[in-house]
Amino acid sequence: MDDLLELLRAGLPAEALITDPDVTASYAHDMASFCEAGTPAVVALPRTVEQVQHVMRTATALRVPVVPQGARTGLSGAANATDGCIVLSLVKMDRILEISPVDRIAVVEPGVVNAVLSRAVDEHGLYYPPDPSSWEMCTIGGNIGTASGGLCCVKYGVTAEYVLGLDVVLADGRLLTTGRRTAKGVAGYDLTRLFVGSEGSLGIVVKAVLALKPRPPRQLVLAAEFADAAGACDAVCRIMESGHTPSLLELMDRTTVQAVNRMANMGLPQTTEALLLAAFDTPDPAADLAAVGTLCTAAGATAVVPAEDAAESEMLLQARRMSLTALETVKPATMIDDVCVPRSRLGAMLEGTAEIARKYGLTIGVCAHAGDGNTHPVVCFDPADADESRRARESFDEIMALGLALGGTITGEHGVGVLKKEWLARELGEVSVELHRGIKQAFDPLGLLNPGKVF
Repeated sequence: MDDLLELLRAGLPAEALITDPDVTASYAHDMASFCEAGTPAVVALPRTVEQVQHVMRTATALRVPVVPQGARTGLSGAANATDGCIVLSLVKMDRILEISPVDRIAVVEPGVVNAVLSRAVDEHGLYYPPDPSSWEMCTIGGNIGTASGGLCCVKYGVTAEYVLGLDVVLADGRLLTTGRRTAKGVAGYDLTRLFVGSEGSLGIVVKAVLALKPRPPRQLVLAAEFADAAGACDAVCRIMESGHTPSLLELMDRTTVQAVNRMANMGLPQTTEALLLAAFDTPDPAADLAAVGTLCTAAGATAVVPAEDAAESEMLLQARRMSLTALETVKPATMIDDVCVPRSRLGAMLEGTAEIARKYGLTIGVCAHAGDGNTHPVVCFDPADADESRRARESFDEIMALGLALGGTITGEHGVGVLKKEWLARELGEVSVELHRGIKQAFDPLGLLNPGKVF
């Protein structure tokens, strides 16, 4: 420990190192349940690339594991500390280095908060689409590490589609530049995509070149109530089959709607079994909403209510963004799943999840990015109740198994981390796991970067 601190202090200012155990404990884990976390030896908060390189050279010299972190809003345990590790927090590297309206790119450090970047580019008439529900807190580096998504994915896609290039500090301290800042480029293997979603297991992102889009018109939102989840899922299929491209298509089940109402008194319909939110940011969103409203009615909607203006639309979006937080008030703890299935199997996913809830006698609320089939079943439980905790974990596993059986994936945007690493091998298969481990070995031969995660 003394050698580690002495070497770190040689290249970092005193304020960039935290050793007080009462403080370092707050950096030990992210927001996931049922994920073990160790005790870090020290927390490093570098402000420069050179300081990150110094941390990694020190770690390599002393064979000390390093756990990279953003804002710790993750839901898979990917940012959890291991015993004796260096927690490398990138939150102090929070500068927006460049915004180019001509090239339609932003160049940022990893600690930039998603919402801060979105507002900054908006001033230039530009738009950075990826918007996780935690966008007011989560960082771009964390978004890149977990390949995060958000409410707009149905039209605009996920984080990976907006990362053009990266500067990455490797495990031995070398600086690697990947990708490009041009609109096109196919030189070499696509190492940029390899780092996106790697959860800090291959290198430390210290700079990112991000693609931007022109700012779209302000979107309008429609809310449709259904007497059952099957009807709402049928409406999703009808909307997508008809060729519509909504900017948002979200689903909240009754449990979620009631939790949001209890927490924030949002005035959402208490009797609905499923609430579908559809939005368009087209030149004539009212016409698009009218067409989607007709499809919802045909699928059995009991009420279809288009928002009258941007303010009402924003209220509905805020209700959706509150979903996970609201479900956390149902019980002392939650396990938030992240299973993505083909849109055509969305109804079966929700029906199966409801059956699992009944089987285990648990409250499981579901909110979903319905337009891309990404469901978030939230298992609510009391960790002080050993039996309920056991049932929660078992139900969580059954939900993942259901997703795979329906042709889906165990994670659409939250990542693997600690929570799902046992399931990753089941999804990938033996050959793919072998190749994944070979890639890890090539980038991190000593196994120092985020050990115990993903594999």
